[in-house]
Amino acid sequence: MNPNKKNDKNQNKKNSFKKVLPPKGPGEVSVFNYVATTLIIFLVLSGIYSFISGRQVAKTEIPLSQLALDIKGGLVSEIVVKGERLDMVYVTGDKKFTKKEEGTALTDTLSNYGTTPEELGKVKVDIQNQSGLGYWLLNLAPLLAPVIFILLFIWYMTRQVKGAGAQAFTFGQSKARMIDPNDSSQRVTFKDVAGAKEAKEELSEIVDFLKNPKKFLEIGARIPKGILLMGSPGTGKTLLARAVAGEAGVAFFSISGSEFVEMFVGVGASRVRDLFMMAKKNSPAIIFVDEIDAVGRVRGVGAGGGNDEREQTLNQILVEMDGFEPNEKVIVMAATNRPDVLDPALLRPGRFDRRVTLDLPDRHDREAILKVHSTKKPFAEDVRLEVIAERTPGFSGADLYSLMNEGAILAARENRTKIAQYDLIRSIEKVMLGPERKSHILSKKEKEITAYHEAGHAVLASLLPYADPVHKISIISRGRAAGYVLKLPVEDRKLQSRKEFLDDIAMSLGGYVTEKMMFDDLTTGPSNDLQVSTALARDMVTKYGMSDKLGPVALESAGGKALFGRGVEGEGFSDKVAALVDEEVSRIMSEAETKAKTTIEANKGLLDAIAKQLMETETMEREEFETMLKAHGVTPKRKLDIEHQV
Repeated sequence: MNPNKKNDKNQNKKNSFKKVLPPKGPGEVSVFNYVATTLIIFLVLSGIYSFISGRQVAKTEIPLSQLALDIKGGLVSEIVVKGERLDMVYVTGDKKFTKKEEGTALTDTLSNYGTTPEELGKVKVDIQNQSGLGYWLLNLAPLLAPVIFILLFIWYMTRQVKGAGAQAFTFGQSKARMIDPNDSSQRVTFKDVAGAKEAKEELSEIVDFLKNPKKFLEIGARIPKGILLMGSPGTGKTLLARAVAGEAGVAFFSISGSEFVEMFVGVGASRVRDLFMMAKKNSPAIIFVDEIDAVGRVRGVGAGGGNDEREQTLNQILVEMDGFEPNEKVIVMAATNRPDVLDPALLRPGRFDRRVTLDLPDRHDREAILKVHSTKKPFAEDVRLEVIAERTPGFSGADLYSLMNEGAILAARENRTKIAQYDLIRSIEKVMLGPERKSHILSKKEKEITAYHEAGHAVLASLLPYADPVHKISIISRGRAAGYVLKLPVEDRKLQSRKEFLDDIAMSLGGYVTEKMMFDDLTTGPSNDLQVSTALARDMVTKYGMSDKLGPVALESAGGKALFGRGVEGEGFSDKVAALVDEEVSRIMSEAETKAKTTIEANKGLLDAIAKQLMETETMEREEFETMLKAHGVTPKRKLDIEHQV
């Protein structure tokens, strides 16, 4: 017998058992809670009923002979006849009751006890009719109350069971959120998306198809069924998808890839079917699946947590997309920042056959994005958004939004009604490095070490020809950093050369070399610098082919399957090549250390001056730093086209 078949049968049994189990959502209440609540209500009602009943029978009962004597003595002021029951009100205000013979008149009963009609005439007699609905309800209440309570209890329990059953039946329904095209409060258009010019041009064809599909169908063109938006986190993939729906004026269904997958087998596939059915009923429409890599990973691979449920969900997505007709006017858009892990079947023609890449915005795009996020913010007269755009290379659209929001928070915290340029400058550093830790006070020795450490970075950044110029130096703790040197490129660049890499590595070692040279010792401060520079040196050798010994060979991929930060497929090269890689990385790091040490030793006066100034003021802005450079015979690097004002 094949053991694999046996395991398959056992797995099928487990899966079928999972289907039978009733789902219990986080909002469900157990039956025990229902029973306990019902019993508490019953006890409360019983207590109230007993209290009221006890108050009703609190009157004193007397015999008829006593009543006759009281009437003779003129003590009774009123008698109320309720069938065979007699309720008396005495002159003193006391209330008593008695019972007479059934079917006998009150006068006959009292005359038998010696009461004359004249004595009875002095008493007010009120005869109440004991027939009717109220009479019968009063008499039947002790019998009907328990029956009614039991019926209500059964109805209440049945209602809860039906609710749980309804939840079980709706468990496989889609959780997609729909934005109505007529809802102006949630409508987003291309005007609300700054930058991303090429992406908007690519997606404008989708808008044209949704508005006028006849033009494309008559010429025999088929619009892409799926559009995959790829880009770094925060570049505006979701916003751009909403803008396409807003421009076309169609329904927009949005859902996350993780919302398809549940612990119950088949639920994800059911939700996919329900989502596509909803979209077809509301066509023309756009389905947007955010973070599609949650269900769209490569099948048949152990990495990434592969399971039957996720693969069934992916299979259903593939089937639904392949079954579209060109006239159904339903387009699927998806977003991911990990396109390298997606299944090839998802990317083949006929499914996600159009891919739109969203890059990080350049300086002009950043300025346009800042203007979009500043429409409802009051600015002071000194605010210049072009300066902020200049100082934020590498920021995504989400980072820029956070920057503007932090600037408004800083102004409000200081009770100002307008946002100043200084607020925005401070918010840049807060977004990049975290908030200032003013409570993190360094000792005098630690302050000196930190000042020389940052001064070493600043000297190398100013003297090495391919390093970026310095904009600010600070030894005030931010986030996890005890100090920092803010250096920004002269202009946005997409490519980086080997010489720039080597100068960056040498600049990163500036703190390490300075501590070793000035204090003849090392601290834990340069640990992050060593990690960054070593990783960059290894990338030069294994990814970019910048090693003379190894030549133009890429030994590591740019991404893909990973486990704990390392590849799971094993290294694609021999131990001999691995030794060469380590040797080349060590050589690059040693040459960078030598370059850094030589440069700092030749400019020790500048190093001491910067460190001394930092120990006094803790922060140096660009103008002050460049003045110090000129005083020591160093020509500052060329400035950006736009001078900033702080």
